[in-house]
Amino acid sequence: MMTPTQKIKWLVLAKAAQWSEADPPPYPCPSVDDLYGAASERDELHDALNEVRCSGEETGLKKDWSRHYESKAVAARLPDGTWVGWTYWYGGGKHANPEEVAWMEDAYDVTAREETRVVRVFAKDDAAQTDGVMVGDGHGYDANTGATHGTGEEG
Repeated sequence: MMTPTQKIKWLVLAKAAQWSEADPPPYPCPSVDDLYGAASERDELHDALNEVRCSGEETGLKKDWSRHYESKAVAARLPDGTWVGWTYWYGGGKHANPEEVAWMEDAYDVTAREETRVVRVFAKDDAAQTDGVMVGDGHGYDANTGATHGTGEEG
């Protein structure tokens, strides 16, 4: 069984393989630490590491925080349908380096499920307008002239 940090390493290796048009390592991958270490020593993972760090779906879960950077709790789906989450650090101003904040070590397993929800959407009905005057509250607004009617303030 892979740890959350190993799952992140697999995502990085898979992204690097995708860019080089190679096959990703198998998942789960018992040798992910060795593969990651070797590729890292060859300096092959910088771009893929940053790509994974900056990706993921926002989860809305409680996240780590810092007074120096902004953060989001994000997660990515793995080939077996499970999810792994981490804190995405960003911002911090002109001279900040949020990519230097340790994040892989604090990765965590995430459970995700899809739900269908009913959303009620409202729109004004064209029948609710008469000659450009909105009706309904006794204080109409003439969309053509910008004048209000029925406010009791007419002369």
